[in-house]
Amino acid sequence: MSRLTVLIADDSALYRQMLQNVLQRIPNVEIVGTAVDGVDAVKQVFELHPDVITLDIQMPKLDGLGVLRELRGRGSRTKAIMVSSLTLDGAPATVEALMEGAFDVVPKPVGVDPHVARAAIHEALLEKLSAIVDSECRPVDVVGAVAAKRILAGSGTRAVEAIAIGTSTGGPQALRSVIPLLPRELPVPVLVVQHMPVGFTASLAHRLNETSAMDVFEATHGRPIGTGQVILAAGGWHLTVERGRKGVRCVLDASPLRHGCRPSFDSLLESMVTTYGGAMLAIVMTGMGQDGLAGCRAVKDAGGAVITQAAAGCAVYGMPKVVAEAGLSDAVLPLEALAEAMTACVRRRGA
Repeated sequence: MSRLTVLIADDSALYRQMLQNVLQRIPNVEIVGTAVDGVDAVKQVFELHPDVITLDIQMPKLDGLGVLRELRGRGSRTKAIMVSSLTLDGAPATVEALMEGAFDVVPKPVGVDPHVARAAIHEALLEKLSAIVDSECRPVDVVGAVAAKRILAGSGTRAVEAIAIGTSTGGPQALRSVIPLLPRELPVPVLVVQHMPVGFTASLAHRLNETSAMDVFEATHGRPIGTGQVILAAGGWHLTVERGRKGVRCVLDASPLRHGCRPSFDSLLESMVTTYGGAMLAIVMTGMGQDGLAGCRAVKDAGGAVITQAAAGCAVYGMPKVVAEAGLSDAVLPLEALAEAMTACVRRRGA
């Protein structure tokens, strides 16, 4: 891993010390400072210019959300990893932090042995910091939205009946840039897998619904799927779909994790291919790992179409990269072009 400078911000002396102990054990990481409150954190970021700040949500003087907004408003390039107690009560604030541009979240283990807590935080921070290093990648060729319409119009043989979106690290902020731009009259449902813990997807769906023309909600077992809907897979459950006498409905199950994920984008895509055949469009956005690769291959084999997000706008160019490198992407688009291309492809292929 390339060398990274890190600033620790936490009002708890215990956690500041724990994070120092953990980070000192990660190669090529240099701790450049510690901050005891939000105001101190902002001051040190602009004095020290660290690559990364570990940021607690609940802090005196200025909370983690306030710090995040202050940094982004002043053009800081420091990446923020929220290190916070992931409780349902704190879910809205955590989701808000991710939508405001936090790189990712590391949970503070609650009610466990200190040695177990340190090991869990070490593993999580190592993964996130490695992803930050990997995010410094070379952008691939990007085709414009107009070209994408032509490409996708010739992909597959059937009109689009459903859209699937898969994303992970950086996803909440990316979804905030895409979902609100989709028109209410979009004649197909949009199903979304965002890798998040149990309980947090409900808060994300609520926040997206506040700013979107389409109805955004968290999936529940047996719920009918209709047009004008954005359905977000519930954390901790695989979301699949099935067609019955009364139409297509959501199916939730707790089968084993795939690629360490539940919900899994692969599981959703494979079930959608069974239900819709090639009459679907898959969108692969920012995120770590390769969830979605097998599913996109199934989409292409069935005659459907795939769009991947361009590297330059990804928090982590992992999920879209493996799909594009496998030759499964019909178009590689910047984040700001995705909603327009989705709308155009549905209308063009449905004409």
